[in-house]
Amino acid sequence: MTVSIAATGDAARAIDKMVPQLVADLVASGITAEDPELWGPAAEAEASERLGWVEAVSVSTPLVAQIEALRDSLRAEGVDHVVLAGMGGSSLAPEVITRTYGVPLTILDSTNPAQVRAAVEHDLERTVLVVSSKSGSTIETDAQRRVYEQAFRDAGIDPAQRIVVVTDPGSPLEASARDAGYRVFTADPNVGGRFSALTAFGLVPSGLAGADIQELLDEADAISALLAVDTDENPGLVLGAVLMSVDPTVSKIGIVPDGTHIVGFGDWIEQLLAESTGKDGLGLLPVVLTPDSPEVTNVPADMQIIRIVGSRGAERHVAPNEAEIDGTLGGQILVWEYAVAVAGRLMGINPFDQPDVEAAKAAARALLDGGAGDGSRRPEPAFEEAGTAVTATGFEPGTTIAQAVTGLLSGLGDRGYVAVQAYVDRTTSQSLEPIRDLLAARTGRPVTFGYGPRFLHSTGQYHKGGPANGVFLQIVSDDQADLDVPGRPFTFGQLIRAQAAGDASVLAQHGRPVLTLSTRDVPALAQALTAAVRS
Repeated sequence: MTVSIAATGDAARAIDKMVPQLVADLVASGITAEDPELWGPAAEAEASERLGWVEAVSVSTPLVAQIEALRDSLRAEGVDHVVLAGMGGSSLAPEVITRTYGVPLTILDSTNPAQVRAAVEHDLERTVLVVSSKSGSTIETDAQRRVYEQAFRDAGIDPAQRIVVVTDPGSPLEASARDAGYRVFTADPNVGGRFSALTAFGLVPSGLAGADIQELLDEADAISALLAVDTDENPGLVLGAVLMSVDPTVSKIGIVPDGTHIVGFGDWIEQLLAESTGKDGLGLLPVVLTPDSPEVTNVPADMQIIRIVGSRGAERHVAPNEAEIDGTLGGQILVWEYAVAVAGRLMGINPFDQPDVEAAKAAARALLDGGAGDGSRRPEPAFEEAGTAVTATGFEPGTTIAQAVTGLLSGLGDRGYVAVQAYVDRTTSQSLEPIRDLLAARTGRPVTFGYGPRFLHSTGQYHKGGPANGVFLQIVSDDQADLDVPGRPFTFGQLIRAQAAGDASVLAQHGRPVLTLSTRDVPALAQALTAAVRS
């Protein structure tokens, strides 16, 4: 078997209770047959257009030779630096695949001007850009494409020789890309973004970067027969039950890599789980942890720990009230997709829509449009401290950063969570990441950490559509050196500030407390915030 699961405590009891009923209801074979009725009448229309991922291996296999031929052709021309412009499902899977295979891929999933500029200025003469978007209307991806097109032209390089597009057939992006002479790969339109890892969206950038995408598909194929059969050993049913071992009105799922060869898998699971289940006031909040995280040392009552492990063989001993899953990357991708679809059925929600994602996008667009391109407008700060502007909604912030942090955390109930959302250059701002563990240790509650705007395409759905028990800490970098978006009436700096402000306004409308810290000196703020959390 390419994937195996073991569990103890609540997770084991959930398996014993739920899996026999799932087998009796023919859920696994129903998913494989793409039966849209499994999630109820309200979900049927959406599900009928979102189950193509169960056929991804067979549909995608013919692409492998095409991708590898293009890779070889580009390398023969000295073009071996692959950059991916994509958000959410278009970038998270390629990032995991290429990191696991140990091949370089530059992920451009930000609108931070410093991060975009650094990517564009690095080895442009050797660069091929993969533009990945189902429709092409994703504002971040459109802006990234535009700045690369301009950079290629300024360098005397024909963009048609350096841009590869991955999109849905018949999309506006496909039409404009073909008109521009770009190479185009189309994916199955009946696959949602977060389920697209084994489609062209996952395979094209990964294959061009040098990952063994045929092996990846073979790994998924090796588990597909077992996933299709209604048996107690079906890992998709078993993992689906594990996910439901805690009450979904408050559930947190701690994802802990522990000896696995798969690199960064928790970030991919994070989107799949949060965006699929966080709606209708319900949801399973994924929290990406390490074996030493405070939530692992002292597990909250509303959290199920799932360890992603290497093969334990006969020596496997699962810790109390935990679950472990091991296996190949391709196999685990398909198992997790089945499991999330199963969990959606058990929860009584539609796992294939994302009704609250658009709200933040609309708010950002309104800020950009309302200010003649000036997306930098935010509510007036309550105060400033050491070059950081402090803005609060939903609570009283006091007069210092330490008081503001205390005020934000005062709204954290015994089943709540903290979300740190960093709208910064994620390639240079790792000094912020220890804040996550400090907050978890101080509060005894789960803490998520996401870089903006990338998290808007993953956990953003859960934050607004899931249980209303989160408090939100935004960190916004006001970069001094901005960057124009060619052909648009706004800059990258204005765009990212509009995205932060738009999301904060939507969270506030949903009754979620938000503390926003805006600074031009991220390292200095990291030090001040560390002191504030410890105080």
